Amino acid sequence: MHLLNFNGGKIYEGKWKQFCNPGLNCYSCPAASFACPIGAMQAVSGSINFNFSFYVTGLLLAFGVALGRAVCGWLCPFGLIQELIHKLPSPKWKLKKGFLYAKYVILVVFVILLPVAATNYMGMGKPAFCQYICPAGTLQGGIPLLSARPELRQAIGSLFSLKMVILIGTMIGCIFIYRFFCRTLCPLGAIYGLMNRFSLYHLDVDENTCVRCGTCKKVCKMEVDPVKNPDSAECIRCGACAAACPRDAIYVGFSKKTACPLEQKEKIIRMPKR
Repeated sequence: MHLLNFNGGKIYEGKWKQFCNPGLNCYSCPAASFACPIGAMQAVSGSINFNFSFYVTGLLLAFGVALGRAVCGWLCPFGLIQELIHKLPSPKWKLKKGFLYAKYVILVVFVILLPVAATNYMGMGKPAFCQYICPAGTLQGGIPLLSARPELRQAIGSLFSLKMVILIGTMIGCIFIYRFFCRTLCPLGAIYGLMNRFSLYHLDVDENTCVRCGTCKKVCKMEVDPVKNPDSAECIRCGACAAACPRDAIYVGFSKKTACPLEQKEKIIRMPKR
């Protein structure tokens, strides 16, 4: 990270910017060492030649197959920001299920279609999600650059005002609803969520040990029932359910948990010591 760049409003443009951060991290953030995969995907597909970004797509698939939405839970900078905001004292609300599908619409429309379909006179597409929606870019890139470089403030227009409204709305949503942006607006979360079913880093429930007490469902802030749907696209593999399980029936990790039937455990407990 290049934290000192915040002081002068500079953007790191070294060789590491050719690589993508697995999480959502704005390219224009002064502290960013890597590029954002969503921004890179739009930049390539929106070029004059309308190239398909095999590099970025392959990188996303690699992270998705390896970690799934554990990237959202452990590696995404904007995810951490949402976690901290949600700790502010306030009533906490549940999210209506219909809003969970909004991120898939944003992925298809703003990340895939518009950069190719909406082009300028030179035939170049716009990074629609970054330009019109992304609150992470506004918070991590737009505000720090405007604060450090007065000359940029003259270029502020209605578009930046719109993005500030989206950012403020997102932050307010995160206060009351856990990871509001992750669950409703993030196209990167949509991609990784689809990979949860195949990811090497997975969640297992030992059916022989689980007593269906419902403790795991109660502690899950993403409102997932690990017993009914361990591969849910909303699960960020935080491990809260495994830590709370009174029977140690839930496992989160890379390896396969060796199941020990409840009856066998009880026999072991009753066996006399020699």
